[in-house]
Amino acid sequence: MADTHFTTHSDLFDLSGKYALVTGGTKGIGMMIARGLLQAGARVIISSRTEDACTNAQKLLSEFGDVQAIPADLSTRDECQRLADLVQADSDRLDILVNNAGAMWREPLETFPDEAWDSVLDLNLKSPFWLVQALLPALRKAGAADDPARVINIGSIAAIHVAESPNYSYASSKAGLHQLTRVLARELGPQHITVNAVAPGPFPSQMMAVTLEAVGEQIAAKAPLRRLGRDDDMAGIAVFLASRASAYLTGTIIPVDGGIASTASGT
Repeated sequence: MADTHFTTHSDLFDLSGKYALVTGGTKGIGMMIARGLLQAGARVIISSRTEDACTNAQKLLSEFGDVQAIPADLSTRDECQRLADLVQADSDRLDILVNNAGAMWREPLETFPDEAWDSVLDLNLKSPFWLVQALLPALRKAGAADDPARVINIGSIAAIHVAESPNYSYASSKAGLHQLTRVLARELGPQHITVNAVAPGPFPSQMMAVTLEAVGEQIAAKAPLRRLGRDDDMAGIAVFLASRASAYLTGTIIPVDGGIASTASGT
């Protein structure tokens, strides 16, 4: 019989001593995740494009734990490398990388521009890959067989079912991110790094503000759980994926959407 090791409930979700980077962590889903990781005991770096957003978010999140904010435009490889260098200058180990920074572009098919592909794919799909590349030494150093380092990619249910809005590049970029998650999981698993993705449904955020203002009540009414996502829903899945509770989980895409995508009866 294999050796059995039992971890106490409190230790199972404890992130004390862990070091995390959450991109796009100054608002919306990224801030929900950063708050959850901080409350579980992790030391967290958040990033955003603007210095003001970083300053404000760091002030708000500081009540929950040790947080630092670094402005970075992650739509370029050079900025991804610069952020990675700053993170690794602070510590040669990175336990948790959350690739959350993202962009959406809604426009009808007839007028959908090249820019809507380039900017969205750069941030939503290329940036997570560039950051994994740049931070791989720190992730490898942090990972162990019993407690791997974690990469958590933030995808979308738009990559699982077809949304009604014309978000061609966004849905495609998130579908690509889901598959990149699986590819990296297979390669990095033997190096003690897990790679999983969260596919959020409708959560209050700047990206979803227009949609939720217009049809938020209808969306909630159609969800099996009859509500929109809340801060704790996203914080909870992030803590689970970052903790020992998920140490044997990799290559998964987890919808956190109240059942919307997995129970959809049509488009």
